[in-house]
Amino acid sequence: MNILAVGAHPDDIEFGCGGTLIKYADKGHDVFLLVLTRGSVGGDPEVRTREQEEAVRFMKARKVFWGNFADTEIPLNNELIAVIESVVNETNPHMVFFNYIDDVHQDHRTAAQATVSATRYLREVLYYEVPTTQNFEPDVFVNITDVLDRKLELLKLHASQVDKTRVENLTIIESARSCANFRGFQGRVKYAEGFKALRILREI
Repeated sequence: MNILAVGAHPDDIEFGCGGTLIKYADKGHDVFLLVLTRGSVGGDPEVRTREQEEAVRFMKARKVFWGNFADTEIPLNNELIAVIESVVNETNPHMVFFNYIDDVHQDHRTAAQATVSATRYLREVLYYEVPTTQNFEPDVFVNITDVLDRKLELLKLHASQVDKTRVENLTIIESARSCANFRGFQGRVKYAEGFKALRILREI
């Protein structure tokens, strides 16, 4: 299968579905990423670009596409939808993962709205969560117990962001582990990633 993950910023995808993407890549599926900004508000864009590319290699994804929109200023317009659609057309994904639409960060909301439009003809489309997501109630779970350590190593590659949680004495690594533990409990395993389905078609 071809799998596409869309994120507003470097490290969004890794937090939201990094374990799932590692598992798909391990099984020989082709994983692609589209990152809409270089994360310049949250750090040096050259550093964040390099970190993202290292993360892509670590998870054995095929390619990262860049949207090159301004961080915190992603516009909800036809240009954004067209950029996402162009990557959808190039990668021909069987499934797409992307930011949840209810989020306190405007870029995450905008990315979600545009991706809903750009994936309107696809049969499997799922939202993932990040630390700024609100009111997220997953209905699909992926067991990542066997790859949790690799997911955390993946997040550590975004070294410039590890301590930027805005919560005292909490790293993004601790946050990701806690989230995986909680979603795992909900999914009846030790560690999981949770997803909210926009649409899933099953052929029987």
